[in-house]
Amino acid sequence: MTDKKFPGAPARSYRSPVPLGVVGEVIDWTRLTPDALQAWQERMAALRAADIGEIIN
Repeated sequence: MTDKKFPGAPARSYRSPVPLGVVGEVIDWTRLTPDALQAWQERMAALRAADIGEIIN
């Protein structure tokens, strides 16, 4: 990865001079329960509505 960003990339992606390789796989991922997922979505909606919580790459 470099500190040079693609011009105009909405995701603010970074360039890599070589292809990135997979170094591992998550095999013990625990899915959120429907209730926990709903709570997470509500918190994210509240952050968007309050115009805070910007994700900075």
